[in-house]
Amino acid sequence: MKKDLQIRAANTDDASAISNVIAAALRESNAKDYSPTVIQRIERNFDPTAIVALINRRKVFVAVSARKVIGTASLDGDVIRTVFVSPAAQRQGVGTKLMAVIEELAREAGVGTLSVPSSVTAEQFYLGLGYQAVHDCFHGEERTIIMQRVLVPRDQQSSD
Repeated sequence: MKKDLQIRAANTDDASAISNVIAAALRESNAKDYSPTVIQRIERNFDPTAIVALINRRKVFVAVSARKVIGTASLDGDVIRTVFVSPAAQRQGVGTKLMAVIEELAREAGVGTLSVPSSVTAEQFYLGLGYQAVHDCFHGEERTIIMQRVLVPRDQQSSD
């Protein structure tokens, strides 16, 4: 885990940095599992203007290290969306920390079950966090795995 990692609410000034993290993750990580056409289509949905709209509509968070945005995740009701970590920062606990913040926020909001539309690329990550695949969803040739996890209320968690 990065020692100086901070998770904070995103603001509109973060839009370009968030867009860049998403584009890099799509091009480098997701490109192993999706065609260039799918990657380009998805990437168009996350330009800085679209990110500003998301920040105004969802609870969006960023992971920051060395004053640089290296990850993002958002909560939209009971659905986790737009979880991306810069390729250089993957497998260092950034995504796990983002997910912990999102899950805590969901618990505080009384959400009982969280869903996440997972890319093929991220399926193992979510399985490792206790999410289970529920069904596949296809948007053209893009396969998304809908995954869910029942949240245990804070007062019912064990203290081990």
